[in-house]
Amino acid sequence: MFRKKSNKPQNRIDSLIGAGTKIEGNVNFAGGLRVDGEIKGNVTASGEQPSTLVVSEHARIDGEIQVTHLVVNGAINGPVRSAEFLELQAHSRVKGDVHYNTLEMHLGAVVEGRLVHVSSVTESGKTVELKIASRN
Repeated sequence: MFRKKSNKPQNRIDSLIGAGTKIEGNVNFAGGLRVDGEIKGNVTASGEQPSTLVVSEHARIDGEIQVTHLVVNGAINGPVRSAEFLELQAHSRVKGDVHYNTLEMHLGAVVEGRLVHVSSVTESGKTVELKIASRN
């Protein structure tokens, strides 16, 4: 009756968009999705259950992303909303604003946009401004 929502990432991949596959249109999924190909459209996790999207090194998504957990090592052109956890691996390239709760960013990852921290308790976000360190 009073169940806590699970914040754990989806440990299995239910669907795969393989290398060489190109999809034009929005993609809605539940559970886990791995993208090795290309998507021109929005990628959205449906339902109340936790979801995981994995964007591999050679994958490309042109559109908005809304998921619970996101692991990126490829290219994303569009805004990203990760309700719980976002991992930007070394080869990731994101062009667009990134909304996240928890962020892990590896050396080499690139974000061309704003990093906006969004608490799971509140819907409002805080913008994180990064400044170049000056040499003294």
